[in-house]
Amino acid sequence: MKRIIFIFGFVVIFGVTIAQNARIKIDLDRTIGQIDPNLYGNFVEHLGRCVYGGIYEPGSPLSDANGYRKDVLEAVKGLNVSLVRYPGGNFVSNYNWLDGVGPVRKPRMDYAWQRLETNLFGTNEFAEWCKLVGTEPFMCVNLGTGTIQEAQAWVEYSNANSGSYYSALRKEHGFEKPHNIKYWALGNEMDGPWQMGHLNAEDYVKKAREASKLMRLVDPSIKIIAAGSSNYGRDADPYHWNRSILEGLYPNIDYIALHMYVGNRENNYYDFVTAPMTMETRTQTVRNMINEQQLRTNKRTPVYIAWTEYNVWYRAREGADAVGINALEERYNLEDALVVAGFLNVFVRNADIIKMANMAQLVNVIAPIFTNESGLFLQTIYYPLQLFAQNVKGTSLDVLVDSPVYKSNLSANESNIRPSQQSEVPYLDVSASIDGNEIVICVVNRNKDNAITTDIISQEGSFTGNFEVYEVNGPDIKSMNDFDVTNVKTTKKANINAKGQKIQYAFAPHSFTMLKGKINK
Repeated sequence: MKRIIFIFGFVVIFGVTIAQNARIKIDLDRTIGQIDPNLYGNFVEHLGRCVYGGIYEPGSPLSDANGYRKDVLEAVKGLNVSLVRYPGGNFVSNYNWLDGVGPVRKPRMDYAWQRLETNLFGTNEFAEWCKLVGTEPFMCVNLGTGTIQEAQAWVEYSNANSGSYYSALRKEHGFEKPHNIKYWALGNEMDGPWQMGHLNAEDYVKKAREASKLMRLVDPSIKIIAAGSSNYGRDADPYHWNRSILEGLYPNIDYIALHMYVGNRENNYYDFVTAPMTMETRTQTVRNMINEQQLRTNKRTPVYIAWTEYNVWYRAREGADAVGINALEERYNLEDALVVAGFLNVFVRNADIIKMANMAQLVNVIAPIFTNESGLFLQTIYYPLQLFAQNVKGTSLDVLVDSPVYKSNLSANESNIRPSQQSEVPYLDVSASIDGNEIVICVVNRNKDNAITTDIISQEGSFTGNFEVYEVNGPDIKSMNDFDVTNVKTTKKANINAKGQKIQYAFAPHSFTMLKGKINK
């Protein structure tokens, strides 16, 4: 008689573990919302080698006549980046934008990251770089040590056509036409005591309200992002902060910005890959606050959520690794890429309320692109972001996922830890989108050791034609990339010949997979 034991959704027969089947059910009538292209944004800060030696390196044989790294430009274009947040980050809270424009630049000490800032790269260089990339600039004003008048003047310099002091100054600097920058953030991480010019919630609301008023007097068309929670330490109260910002600024803002970094300090794979579930919980909490405030104000359109900083960050976070020219040069492995894919699934599953996201950061500094003086390589986290940005669009679908589960401590490995709780976690993490009759299904298989054979079922309509299959994977969860070494990448697998209402596919262990094909209703 064979001995059969059921353990966390698996069948064990004579000590051999075989994954049970899972189901993904798709109903085209169950929609969540439109997927905003701004979910695929990024972030450039004056920090380490993100700007100098990253996107900008005058005199390098790899740069164009204006100093922009051509190889980095092409790698950024491959990510289909929709908008780029600039110039910080903690850097911005002691930054005067006037130091970075005009023929004579003023070097200043950057006290956030403990280095000298030459200011050779500033507003105009960034705006021109955005044009080359084909992305939209997103500016963050200094509401730390800066004044509301500085914020107003920056909008005027960037967006006013003519007839004012700062528009004339821009023209004097060689830029006749305005940059027409649409997105403006009211400071960075103002809830964090690490921030220069840190304010409590009430004082931040007062300063941000007046800044937004002045900025919109210059250009009423701009979209404004308030600084929501970034501090989830044991002594912080992010719920009070977010509620205060929404109550005090609701008519004045278009987005509330949230930040989240995670890590695997305890080297516990299964706890680590649950991190996107915490992001989803925080999203739902702020969504409920937004809904409450919308009812109170009778505002037709909601304030949306913008995850303006998110990533894995824990290795290069402290001491010498956090300051100077090589600050925050995190090297990523496969498990990090799976977490990033999970974050992207969260954005798509909440596409009705999350309308902006910015991976932090773009080059060298906790980044998908890593350079040296002679070239670059693509880190593991580049590949899931690329697949989403190039393919996931249209309308997000509310899919049913029936997957084996495992027990895990949620939030156990966040970079700023709150008490964790044990919960059941599905091995399969799924999002789906429909654009016309093209459907894209994105699946992270968190199972480290086993494939999960899955029935993908259409409730109404039929799958048809060849489904393309793309998989991000590597030899093991610790696999990393380096110069001339690519262990983790996107691999195109054999197409699935689809016909009828069901597709079956075995999702490989520790993988992110994207299926792309047609469905006829």
